[in-house]
Amino acid sequence: MSADTTDIPAYMQALGMAARDAARDLRRADSASRNHALLAMAERLDRARDRILAANADDMQRGRDAGLDAALLDRLALTGARIDAMMDGLHQVAGLPDPVGEVDGLRTRPSGIQVGQMRVPLGVIGIIFESRPNVTVEAASLCLKSGNACILRGGSEARASNAALSECLQAGLADAGLSAGSVQVVATTDRAAVGELIRSPEFVDVIIPRGGKSLIERISREARVPVIKHLDGVCHVYVDATADLDQALAIAVNAKTQRYGTCNTLETLLVDAPVAEALLPALAERFAEYGVELRGCERTCQVLTDITPAQDSDWAEEYLAPVLAIRVVDGADAAMAHIERYGSQHTESIITRDYGLARRFMAEVDSSSVMVNASTRFADGTEYGLGAEIGISTDKLHARGPVGLEGLTTRKYIVFGDGQIRS
Repeated sequence: MSADTTDIPAYMQALGMAARDAARDLRRADSASRNHALLAMAERLDRARDRILAANADDMQRGRDAGLDAALLDRLALTGARIDAMMDGLHQVAGLPDPVGEVDGLRTRPSGIQVGQMRVPLGVIGIIFESRPNVTVEAASLCLKSGNACILRGGSEARASNAALSECLQAGLADAGLSAGSVQVVATTDRAAVGELIRSPEFVDVIIPRGGKSLIERISREARVPVIKHLDGVCHVYVDATADLDQALAIAVNAKTQRYGTCNTLETLLVDAPVAEALLPALAERFAEYGVELRGCERTCQVLTDITPAQDSDWAEEYLAPVLAIRVVDGADAAMAHIERYGSQHTESIITRDYGLARRFMAEVDSSSVMVNASTRFADGTEYGLGAEIGISTDKLHARGPVGLEGLTTRKYIVFGDGQIRS
């Protein structure tokens, strides 16, 4: 039976109440039940391939009619291979260690009580995202595995695809005997639904926005529910004077060109002055092979005379495109000062053979991931061994960096006694 979405406040309240009830049920559900649901969801996706692809074809046609660009259409598209990937993701999440119920730090106090901490779900998670319908399955799987109920609100451009995927998720929950409120996909594209969701702390414990800067800024500005977010991925690689230049070249090219549209892609390259004349021409030659436009500071343009001079706005730009800003700096202090001023606290890397400098860089650069002699593209939940991620947070509370299963939980103190009373 389809939900009545004509009264948005009442509809969203009903979703919230169902999610809150389901969160209580999930606290009682064991890991086997949640894994059963994930595997059942994968099976339901497999059975519903034709229906999912037909729904996605409708979304794609509406997107073309609305003039969506090629990049957005690519993110919107589902194929047999992408359905396979969603199914594989469900199986992988089911196979991950379950963080819920872990107890650590147990210690005996002078009174005789034992005090420790237990990892528990956050409760109800609201996730607001754009374009990619596969996020519906990805987000649902991580929330369910970590014992959280979730309310998912996808973009209007993917409404038919998300509806078809929602049917599969609901069927998988039913197959495992779990509450339908454990995973709910908002069935209206009315923007008012987002406003209701982010202003409902009585039903929702945390909001995670995944999308463009304007969406995340709106959620951060208007939410009455705590938000786990990142606004920008202005990532830097600094090449120190002691760096192995072949290594620096390979890392810089990979960090920029392996994928352009991700938040951990290199956007500004900082080069120590003593190696600029040796490194920059080789870099320019390699980047030309990939069609990357270079925008350089005055000192960079003295070495690479045919590139575009950088404007001040370039240093804070998240291009998400084959464009790279390059600045020649006088040592690590100048590089770190640049990152402090223009960076977004996402991911930075230093290329150096100076171990002491590497330690300084890691300690002093205030970003969610700081790397030594490695591509920024490794800032990813899978690469970090988390199995999967819900996003990458540049916040400092509650989670920072790639947010995996542990990031979707919190801890509570537990105490074991044997009749002790406080004197």
